[in-house]
Amino acid sequence: MNQELTAFLVNTDATVLQAMKQLEETAQKILFVVDKERRLIGSLTDGDIRRWILAAGNLQDTIEQICNKSPYHVGQNYDLEWVRGVMFERNIGCVPAVNDTRQIVELLFWESVFKDSGKQKLLAPIYLPVVIMAGGKGTRLDPFTRILPKPLIPLGDKAIIEHIIESFLKFGVSNFYLSVNHKSKIIKSYFEELRPSYRVEYIHEDKPLGTAGSLGYLRDRLEGSLIVTNCDILIEADYSELVEFHDKSKNDITIVGALKHYHIPYGICEIVNGGTLTKITEKPQYNFLVNTGMYVLRAETLRLIPADEVFHMTDLIGKTQERGGKVAVFPVSDKAWIDTGEWAEYRKALKQLQIE
Repeated sequence: MNQELTAFLVNTDATVLQAMKQLEETAQKILFVVDKERRLIGSLTDGDIRRWILAAGNLQDTIEQICNKSPYHVGQNYDLEWVRGVMFERNIGCVPAVNDTRQIVELLFWESVFKDSGKQKLLAPIYLPVVIMAGGKGTRLDPFTRILPKPLIPLGDKAIIEHIIESFLKFGVSNFYLSVNHKSKIIKSYFEELRPSYRVEYIHEDKPLGTAGSLGYLRDRLEGSLIVTNCDILIEADYSELVEFHDKSKNDITIVGALKHYHIPYGICEIVNGGTLTKITEKPQYNFLVNTGMYVLRAETLRLIPADEVFHMTDLIGKTQERGGKVAVFPVSDKAWIDTGEWAEYRKALKQLQIE
């Protein structure tokens, strides 16, 4: 049951940004914070980092400030059946085993502990309808999209839209709306032949209505909240945490934003008055939250969309804010956002998903 420890251990003096990058490389999405003697100090998840970002925390601060300092752990002479019971009851994905000096000697991952039982770690269901915006021409993926509609571009042995849908099925979602226009007959024929177990309904655009215009057709059909996503992105995140954040924050619109970190390897000159130098900043670093193209909307916001007019998601966001509505951002890591909308990003997606 031993696994390579190093990838999951991070020192207390690591910065939040350094820990984020290390988390992105682990499939388990958890790190254990240790001191120089590899003694257990705490645990760190993407949720801990997200809360830090939302609280306007500095990414250059050390993780000792944000980690969970009371992680569940066991002694090295643990009883496996006891551990199984606790992990199943509390839905814990990984438990560290420590010796008498709290040094981590083993990590007990769910997949190893329950490998013979077939038990899956539970994901909190969300049961929201999902709207996939699948009406665009996909010109950035030309010439593929001269033949196939963008949602049916293959990633491995499945169309990108199947990957998107499967990411939601794990959370109990079974009701999908596809907003279609370009090559819509091919998309419909694809799903007719696929004969999926989930429900697919279509929103037909007779003309292109922008990135949000077609959502107006659902204004009298949905209640509560809905998830909207572009048809060329994958977000590897816990959607139940996204919906919980949306609900608890009482947001009208929640934007899923990917944290992008840019390091400029040069001195940046700041000037005024026709070229007078005011300052040189050496090798600055910048962090931005980039709109990924996934949102959670309160159904009431759909009433702000005008009928049969080109209307973009940025228009809906602006109109919501003008009327006093609350718009917020749910941060995810850079690698949690997989974009397939243009060739360079498509090739990155194949590599990231380990598809040849």
